[in-house]
Amino acid sequence: MSHTLGQLAANVQGVVKGNPNLIIEKLGTLENATPQELSFLANPKYQSQLATTSAGAVLVKTEELAQLVENAIVVANPYLAFAQLSTLFVPRTQCWSGIHPSAVVSSTAQLASDVVVGPNVVIDDNVVIAEGSVIGAGCVLSRGVRLGKNTKLYPNVTLYHDVVLGDSCIIHSAAVIGADGFGFAPNEGCWEKIHQLGSVVLGDAVEVGASTTIDRGAIENTLIGNGVKIDNQVQIAHNVIIGDNTAIAASTAIAGSTKIGALCTISGGVCIAGHLTIIDHVHITGMSLISNSILESGSYSSGMGMEPTSKWRRTVARVRRIDDMAKQFLQLKQQVNKFLEKVDNK
Repeated sequence: MSHTLGQLAANVQGVVKGNPNLIIEKLGTLENATPQELSFLANPKYQSQLATTSAGAVLVKTEELAQLVENAIVVANPYLAFAQLSTLFVPRTQCWSGIHPSAVVSSTAQLASDVVVGPNVVIDDNVVIAEGSVIGAGCVLSRGVRLGKNTKLYPNVTLYHDVVLGDSCIIHSAAVIGADGFGFAPNEGCWEKIHQLGSVVLGDAVEVGASTTIDRGAIENTLIGNGVKIDNQVQIAHNVIIGDNTAIAASTAIAGSTKIGALCTISGGVCIAGHLTIIDHVHITGMSLISNSILESGSYSSGMGMEPTSKWRRTVARVRRIDDMAKQFLQLKQQVNKFLEKVDNK
């Protein structure tokens, strides 16, 4: 798992300052890295830590910053370089190869010769898994599921029938993809289930966090574009469409039939109502409630920012009086206008 500083620099088209033969065994933070670890400086407010860090080397943006440490790699974007190098230090996560003897695999399933299937996996009829994919322990792949190349399912992922995943996807533990959407028709005080007849289709290089749920479509498919990144514990309802390379943080909930564009960023705890359209390049800040379509790119927020409780209580009290204050203001305005009219007529 170790690499020389020169090898790491070549991977990110960087320039070594110091010893290119230095052995790097891990990645670390500026504050806690050891002499065998590589760190990075992406935020200028942490520049002072360069003087005290024990990191063996640091990814930096300029030659001037490189002079502040013994060993460095100078790159245009240290944070991106750190991300790119992280793949070289990922530990092996399974200790078996091939199909574990405890797995149950249908005779009609088609698995590429190098697919890894962990203990207690269930693979149903007509599942197709392309080369390089890894299925973690306890996963369930229901009838007709299709997985692209080099896709990885961590333990205990559940894919309902006919779900399709593209190449190079990563699905974390306890994610459920393809469960029924929330569809019921009222019938004389009861609810009649609307059977969900669509599926879920994920593009290439999609990552889905732990305990996230993506519901199948009612008639047409729920669609997740290429490169979409979804955090833990996100709820995506039936027939939602998410454009390429959008990122969604934890605890966001998206109601049914909403369309979200490409290259959007949705912060944690956001709630998005159903049947809305959000165009490309929209950023939504944390804990926002989106109840109308967003048809112009930019940053959007809702709710009230944090403040000391005593001040917050006074603010809320004033907010509750806004209607009364508006009426009083209108009355005062009318009185002032009448007074000005009398003055003008004199």
